Amino acid sequence: MNRLKILLLFFLPFAIYAQEEYNLKRCLELGLERNYDIRMVRNEQQIANNNNTIGNAGYLPTLDLSGGYSGTTNNVTQHTTDGITSEYNGTQNTTANAGLNLNWMVFDGFQMQAKSEQLKEFQRMGELNTRLSIEDFVAGFSSEYYNYIRQKISLKNMESAVELSRERLRIVKARYNIGSMSRLDYQQARVDFNADSSSLIKQHETVYTSRIRLNQLMALEDITQNLDIRDSLIEFNPLLNETDIWNKILTSNSSLLLSAKEKRMSELDYKSIRSRNYPYLSLNAGYGYTKNIYGMGTVDKQQSLGFNYGLTLGLNIFDGFNRKREQKNARILIQNKELQYEQLELGLKADFANIWMAYKNNMELTNLEKENVQVAQTNYEIAIERYKLGDLSGIELREAQNSLIGAKERLLQAEYNTKLCEISLLQISGQITSYLE
Repeated sequence: MNRLKILLLFFLPFAIYAQEEYNLKRCLELGLERNYDIRMVRNEQQIANNNNTIGNAGYLPTLDLSGGYSGTTNNVTQHTTDGITSEYNGTQNTTANAGLNLNWMVFDGFQMQAKSEQLKEFQRMGELNTRLSIEDFVAGFSSEYYNYIRQKISLKNMESAVELSRERLRIVKARYNIGSMSRLDYQQARVDFNADSSSLIKQHETVYTSRIRLNQLMALEDITQNLDIRDSLIEFNPLLNETDIWNKILTSNSSLLLSAKEKRMSELDYKSIRSRNYPYLSLNAGYGYTKNIYGMGTVDKQQSLGFNYGLTLGLNIFDGFNRKREQKNARILIQNKELQYEQLELGLKADFANIWMAYKNNMELTNLEKENVQVAQTNYEIAIERYKLGDLSGIELREAQNSLIGAKERLLQAEYNTKLCEISLLQISGQITSYLE
């Protein structure tokens, strides 16, 4: 008994870990925490945040500490006006200095203000890029998540098909053994059973591939880890409102918001170029020490310690018409950004119209296929009873079986397609992160 308790204590943590259930929200949380693309785009956003400072915009002065030492060694010959010649060989002159230097651009024609606004816009664009990456991840992962559920349901359908074929094979074999059925019927039942078994094997591979893809998106260390998915059905929201979705697209679509930011950046570039039309004012100041040592002359050493300062006021009068050219180009770029925004809005309108039509159609197909599944199930039950009584051929039973399996697969595909439309509608309207709630 003690040995059994020890074994239970050893294996209990592994059993609990293996029983951990996953739903879409839990998988998305893991993916957003571990996915490499998301982590990299968040780092890029952090860089944009770090760059948004008043110093980077140019508002603050620069302060430099410098020091130096230099010297010369010369052979000097001097000739005076009264005819005296003097020669000095190996004359050394040395200079040592140290000082603090302050430089401050007080006014640069509003370029600092434009740069500050650009840094803020870069930060906001970084946030939008992060949001766009998260939305793309949530949409892509959700699609694969429900594909995994679809493939598992399809696996169950194929397992059911194999069981139906096995039951038919059992009946045929029993009748063949007593001589009431031909060998051809027996062989055909065997062929159909093997075909269904082959499809089942392939479906296992499809489910495995989808699971690996989910693990990869979540960046799990064990890429082959089995996922105990809580959801077993594909449920979609049939109550989405067309007007609400379109209004959300106009106000919350990440790509549209990014396009507006790009237009704003073009306007700030134009403002920066225009700043060169104004004068500039800079301040410089310093405090330093200098020591000179002379190898000849009446003064052998000189030291100075003091403060220096100055203001510089300037205006670029003519630069070869480059400012004028750059301003024209900047205005053209603003027009292009406006056109890109309008083009993107039109493209979103077209995408929305197509997705909304597909969403409505697939909901209708889902309702139709649900009815087909019920009818096909009833037909198969009638067919198997007649087959057991010998009143139906194997080919007719096989047709009823295929009709049932086909109806189930069509229903599954319609439900999955409707879910994909829902995901797409929520994505382009900026509401896809509602799956995290």
